[in-house]
Amino acid sequence: MGFDRRDFFKTMCVAGITLAAGKSFGEATSGKEPVEFQGMLYDSTRCLGCRACERVCAKAHNLPEPQDELKAGVLRKTSETQRSVINNFITSKGEVFARKSCMHCNEPACTAACLTEAMYKTKEGPVIWRGEKCMGCRYCMVSCPFDVPKFEFHSNNPKIQKCDLCYDRIKEGKLPACAEACPGDALTFGTRRELIAEARKRIFENPKDYVNQIYGEEVAGGTGLLYLAPAPFSELGFNPKLQTSSYPALTKGFLYSVPSVDVLLPPLLLAIYEATKTNQKDEDNE
Repeated sequence: MGFDRRDFFKTMCVAGITLAAGKSFGEATSGKEPVEFQGMLYDSTRCLGCRACERVCAKAHNLPEPQDELKAGVLRKTSETQRSVINNFITSKGEVFARKSCMHCNEPACTAACLTEAMYKTKEGPVIWRGEKCMGCRYCMVSCPFDVPKFEFHSNNPKIQKCDLCYDRIKEGKLPACAEACPGDALTFGTRRELIAEARKRIFENPKDYVNQIYGEEVAGGTGLLYLAPAPFSELGFNPKLQTSSYPALTKGFLYSVPSVDVLLPPLLLAIYEATKTNQKDEDNE
Protein backbone atom coordinates (compact mmCIF):
# COMPACT_ATOMS: atom_id res chain seq x y z
CA MET A 1 0.00 0.00 0.00
CA GLY A 2 1.44 3.36 -1.03
CA PHE A 3 2.12 6.29 1.26
CA ASP A 4 -0.79 8.78 1.22
CA ARG A 5 0.47 12.23 2.09
CA ARG A 6 -3.02 13.60 2.51
CA ASP A 7 -3.98 10.96 5.07
CA PHE A 8 -0.71 11.58 6.91
CA PHE A 9 -1.37 15.32 6.96
CA LYS A 10 -4.89 14.78 8.29
CA THR A 11 -3.59 12.55 11.06
CA MET A 12 -0.96 15.09 12.07
CA CYS A 13 -3.60 17.83 12.10
CA VAL A 14 -5.74 15.79 14.49
CA ALA A 15 -2.85 15.23 16.86
CA GLY A 16 -1.77 18.85 16.56
CA ILE A 17 -5.17 20.23 17.53
CA THR A 18 -5.39 17.99 20.57
CA LEU A 19 -1.89 18.70 21.80
CA ALA A 20 -2.02 22.43 21.10
CA ALA A 21 -5.36 22.77 22.86
CA GLY A 22 -4.17 20.72 25.81
CA LYS A 23 -1.12 22.92 26.14
CA SER A 24 -3.08 26.15 26.12
CA PHE A 25 -5.54 24.86 28.69
CA GLY A 26 -2.68 23.75 30.93
CA GLU A 27 -0.97 27.11 30.75
CA ALA A 28 -4.15 28.83 31.93
CA THR A 29 -3.78 27.09 35.30
CA SER A 30 0.01 27.13 35.57
CA GLY A 31 0.03 29.69 38.39
CA LYS A 32 1.81 32.39 36.39
CA GLU A 33 1.31 35.97 37.51
CA PRO A 34 -1.79 37.22 35.64
CA VAL A 35 -1.58 40.28 33.41
CA GLU A 36 -4.65 42.45 32.94
CA PHE A 37 -5.99 42.24 29.42
CA GLN A 38 -6.22 45.48 27.52
CA GLY A 39 -9.07 46.20 25.17
CA MET A 40 -11.32 48.83 23.72
CA LEU A 41 -14.78 50.21 24.44
CA TYR A 42 -16.87 51.31 21.48
CA ASP A 43 -19.75 53.64 22.36
CA SER A 44 -22.10 53.84 19.40
CA THR A 45 -23.93 56.84 20.90
CA ARG A 46 -20.74 58.84 20.31
CA CYS A 47 -19.96 57.49 16.84
CA LEU A 48 -20.28 60.06 14.04
CA GLY A 49 -20.17 57.52 11.24
CA CYS A 50 -17.23 59.42 9.76
CA ARG A 51 -15.22 56.22 9.17
CA ALA A 52 -11.97 57.91 10.18
CA CYS A 53 -11.17 54.70 12.09
CA GLU A 54 -11.45 52.69 8.85
CA ARG A 55 -9.13 54.96 6.92
CA VAL A 56 -6.43 55.24 9.59
CA CYS A 57 -6.55 51.47 10.11
CA ALA A 58 -5.95 50.91 6.40
CA LYS A 59 -3.04 53.33 6.40
CA ALA A 60 -1.47 51.83 9.54
CA HIS A 61 -1.53 48.32 8.08
CA ASN A 62 -0.70 49.08 4.44
CA LEU A 63 -4.16 48.19 3.19
CA PRO A 64 -6.11 49.97 0.43
CA GLU A 65 -8.29 52.87 1.56
CA PRO A 66 -11.94 51.78 1.87
CA GLN A 67 -13.93 52.72 -1.22
CA ASP A 68 -17.40 51.27 -0.61
CA GLU A 69 -20.11 53.61 0.61
CA LEU A 70 -21.78 53.57 4.00
CA LYS A 71 -25.49 52.98 3.37
CA ALA A 72 -28.27 52.60 5.93
CA GLY A 73 -29.36 49.00 6.25
CA VAL A 74 -26.48 47.60 4.18
CA LEU A 75 -24.33 45.25 6.26
CA ARG A 76 -20.64 45.64 5.50
CA LYS A 77 -18.25 42.94 6.76
CA THR A 78 -14.56 42.80 7.48
CA SER A 79 -12.51 41.48 4.57
CA GLU A 80 -8.98 40.71 3.46
CA THR A 81 -8.59 44.43 2.71
CA GLN A 82 -10.50 45.87 5.68
CA ARG A 83 -9.89 44.98 9.31
CA SER A 84 -12.77 47.04 10.69
CA VAL A 85 -15.99 48.49 9.30
CA ILE A 86 -18.68 50.92 10.41
CA ASN A 87 -22.31 50.09 9.61
CA ASN A 88 -25.45 52.20 9.72
CA PHE A 89 -28.59 50.53 11.11
CA ILE A 90 -32.17 51.72 11.25
CA THR A 91 -33.33 50.53 14.66
CA SER A 92 -36.21 50.92 17.09
CA LYS A 93 -34.22 53.87 18.48
CA GLY A 94 -33.59 55.44 15.09
CA GLU A 95 -30.34 55.56 13.13
CA VAL A 96 -27.46 53.90 14.98
CA PHE A 97 -23.88 53.31 13.88
CA ALA A 98 -22.09 50.12 14.89
CA ARG A 99 -18.52 48.93 14.41
CA LYS A 100 -17.36 45.43 13.49
CA SER A 101 -13.85 44.07 13.96
CA CYS A 102 -12.02 41.33 15.85
CA MET A 103 -13.49 40.87 19.34
CA HIS A 104 -10.16 39.78 20.94
CA CYS A 105 -11.86 37.07 23.02
CA ASN A 106 -10.55 36.23 26.47
CA GLU A 107 -10.41 32.56 25.39
CA PRO A 108 -10.34 32.76 21.57
CA ALA A 109 -11.71 29.89 19.52
CA CYS A 110 -9.28 30.82 16.73
CA THR A 111 -6.18 30.33 18.88
CA ALA A 112 -7.50 27.05 20.30
CA ALA A 113 -8.08 25.72 16.78
CA CYS A 114 -4.71 26.89 15.42
CA LEU A 115 -2.27 23.99 15.04
CA THR A 116 0.91 26.06 15.08
CA GLU A 117 0.10 28.97 17.43
CA ALA A 118 0.11 31.32 14.46
CA MET A 119 -3.08 32.80 15.86
CA TYR A 120 -1.96 33.88 19.30
CA LYS A 121 -3.48 35.51 22.38
CA THR A 122 -0.88 37.89 23.79
CA LYS A 123 -0.50 38.41 27.52
CA GLU A 124 -1.59 42.03 27.01
CA GLY A 125 -4.89 40.93 25.48
CA PRO A 126 -4.80 41.47 21.69
CA VAL A 127 -5.18 38.38 19.50
CA ILE A 128 -2.56 38.54 16.76
CA TRP A 129 -1.65 36.50 13.69
CA ARG A 130 2.00 35.43 13.28
CA GLY A 131 2.65 34.77 9.62
CA GLU A 132 5.94 32.93 10.11
CA LYS A 133 4.09 30.19 12.01
CA CYS A 134 1.03 29.89 9.78
CA MET A 135 0.54 26.69 7.74
CA GLY A 136 -2.46 28.03 5.83
CA CYS A 137 -5.05 25.60 7.23
CA ARG A 138 -7.55 28.42 7.89
CA TYR A 139 -9.01 26.64 10.94
CA CYS A 140 -9.06 30.05 12.63
CA MET A 141 -11.61 31.22 10.06
CA VAL A 142 -13.81 28.16 10.56
CA SER A 143 -13.79 28.38 14.35
CA CYS A 144 -14.39 32.11 14.92
CA PRO A 145 -17.95 32.66 16.22
CA PHE A 146 -17.82 36.26 14.99
CA ASP A 147 -16.67 35.41 11.44
CA VAL A 148 -13.70 37.79 11.58
CA PRO A 149 -10.41 36.32 10.20
CA LYS A 150 -10.17 36.65 6.43
CA PHE A 151 -7.74 34.92 4.06
CA GLU A 152 -6.08 36.63 1.08
CA PHE A 153 -7.15 34.03 -1.49
CA HIS A 154 -5.91 36.06 -4.47
CA SER A 155 -2.45 36.79 -3.12
CA ASN A 156 0.75 34.95 -4.07
CA ASN A 157 1.82 35.32 -0.45
CA PRO A 158 -1.50 35.13 1.40
CA LYS A 159 -2.04 36.40 4.92
CA ILE A 160 -4.83 36.15 7.45
CA GLN A 161 -6.20 39.65 7.91
CA LYS A 162 -7.85 40.73 11.15
CA CYS A 163 -7.59 43.54 13.67
CA ASP A 164 -4.64 43.07 16.03
CA LEU A 165 -5.56 46.14 18.12
CA CYS A 166 -2.37 47.74 16.76
CA TYR A 167 -0.31 45.48 18.99
CA ASP A 168 2.98 47.00 17.84
CA ARG A 169 1.76 50.45 18.86
CA ILE A 170 0.53 49.16 22.23
CA LYS A 171 3.97 47.73 22.99
CA GLU A 172 5.40 51.19 22.32
CA GLY A 173 2.95 52.78 24.76
CA LYS A 174 0.76 54.26 22.03
CA LEU A 175 -2.97 54.03 21.44
CA PRO A 176 -4.41 51.89 18.67
CA ALA A 177 -4.55 54.00 15.52
CA CYS A 178 -8.36 53.98 15.38
CA ALA A 179 -8.76 55.15 19.00
CA GLU A 180 -6.24 57.92 18.45
CA ALA A 181 -7.98 59.14 15.30
CA CYS A 182 -11.63 58.99 16.43
CA PRO A 183 -12.96 62.58 16.50
CA GLY A 184 -16.09 61.68 18.48
CA ASP A 185 -14.37 59.87 21.33
CA ALA A 186 -16.36 56.74 20.48
CA LEU A 187 -13.33 54.49 21.05
CA THR A 188 -11.70 54.22 24.47
CA PHE A 189 -8.59 52.11 25.07
CA GLY A 190 -7.65 50.69 28.47
CA THR A 191 -7.66 47.61 30.65
CA ARG A 192 -10.76 45.48 30.35
CA ARG A 193 -11.58 46.08 34.01
CA GLU A 194 -11.38 49.85 33.56
CA LEU A 195 -13.49 49.76 30.41
CA ILE A 196 -16.26 47.72 32.03
CA ALA A 197 -16.31 50.16 34.97
CA GLU A 198 -16.51 53.12 32.57
CA ALA A 199 -19.29 51.48 30.57
CA ARG A 200 -21.34 50.79 33.71
CA LYS A 201 -20.81 54.40 34.81
CA ARG A 202 -22.15 55.71 31.49
CA ILE A 203 -25.20 53.45 31.66
CA PHE A 204 -25.90 54.48 35.27
CA GLU A 205 -25.53 58.20 34.60
CA ASN A 206 -27.50 58.19 31.32
CA PRO A 207 -29.92 55.23 31.48
CA LYS A 208 -32.16 56.66 28.73
CA ASP A 209 -29.24 56.73 26.27
CA TYR A 210 -28.24 53.07 26.51
CA VAL A 211 -29.64 49.56 26.65
CA ASN A 212 -28.62 48.07 29.98
CA GLN A 213 -26.00 45.74 28.53
CA ILE A 214 -22.28 45.79 27.83
CA TYR A 215 -21.87 43.57 24.80
CA GLY A 216 -18.69 41.53 25.19
CA GLU A 217 -18.72 41.43 28.97
CA GLU A 218 -19.96 37.85 28.93
CA VAL A 219 -20.55 36.65 25.36
CA ALA A 220 -18.19 33.87 24.21
CA GLY A 221 -16.52 33.89 27.62
CA GLY A 222 -15.86 37.63 27.49
CA THR A 223 -14.12 39.76 24.88
CA GLY A 224 -11.59 42.57 24.73
CA LEU A 225 -13.78 44.67 22.45
CA LEU A 226 -16.77 45.96 24.42
CA TYR A 227 -19.84 47.77 23.12
CA LEU A 228 -22.41 50.26 24.35
CA ALA A 229 -25.47 51.10 22.27
CA PRO A 230 -28.84 52.84 22.50
CA ALA A 231 -30.67 49.99 20.75
CA PRO A 232 -30.77 46.20 21.30
CA PHE A 233 -27.66 44.55 19.91
CA SER A 234 -29.80 42.13 17.93
CA GLU A 235 -30.77 45.17 15.82
CA LEU A 236 -27.12 46.04 15.21
CA GLY A 237 -25.96 42.93 13.38
CA PHE A 238 -24.91 40.96 16.47
CA ASN A 239 -25.83 37.29 16.78
CA PRO A 240 -28.07 37.02 19.88
CA LYS A 241 -27.63 33.22 20.04
CA LEU A 242 -23.93 33.09 20.87
CA GLN A 243 -23.25 31.37 24.18
CA THR A 244 -21.79 33.12 27.21
CA SER A 245 -19.14 30.49 27.99
CA SER A 246 -16.05 30.38 25.79
CA TYR A 247 -16.11 28.06 22.79
CA PRO A 248 -12.80 26.32 23.61
CA ALA A 249 -14.37 25.38 26.97
CA LEU A 250 -16.72 23.06 25.07
CA THR A 251 -14.00 20.42 24.84
CA LYS A 252 -11.84 20.97 27.92
CA GLY A 253 -13.16 17.98 29.84
CA PHE A 254 -12.86 15.71 26.83
CA LEU A 255 -9.28 16.71 26.09
CA TYR A 256 -8.19 16.16 29.68
CA SER A 257 -9.77 12.71 29.89
CA VAL A 258 -8.75 11.18 26.53
CA PRO A 259 -5.09 10.59 25.56
CA SER A 260 -4.24 12.41 22.34
CA VAL A 261 -2.97 9.23 20.70
CA ASP A 262 -6.50 7.75 20.94
CA VAL A 263 -8.26 10.72 19.35
CA LEU A 264 -9.17 9.96 15.74
CA LEU A 265 -11.16 13.13 14.98
CA PRO A 266 -10.38 16.78 15.78
CA PRO A 267 -12.94 17.22 18.59
CA LEU A 268 -12.01 20.77 19.43
CA LEU A 269 -12.43 22.12 15.92
CA LEU A 270 -15.57 20.12 15.24
CA ALA A 271 -17.23 21.20 18.48
CA ILE A 272 -16.43 24.85 17.92
CA TYR A 273 -17.49 24.65 14.28
CA GLU A 274 -20.84 23.02 15.08
CA ALA A 275 -21.59 25.42 17.93
CA THR A 276 -20.77 28.59 16.02
CA LYS A 277 -22.06 27.71 12.57
CA THR A 278 -25.36 26.26 13.81
CA ASN A 279 -26.02 29.60 15.46
CA GLN A 280 -25.04 31.40 12.28
CA LYS A 281 -27.40 29.26 10.17
CA ASP A 282 -30.28 29.95 12.54
CA GLU A 283 -29.56 33.66 12.34
CA ASP A 284 -29.43 33.61 8.53
CA ASN A 285 -32.73 31.71 8.33
CA GLU A 286 -34.39 34.34 10.46
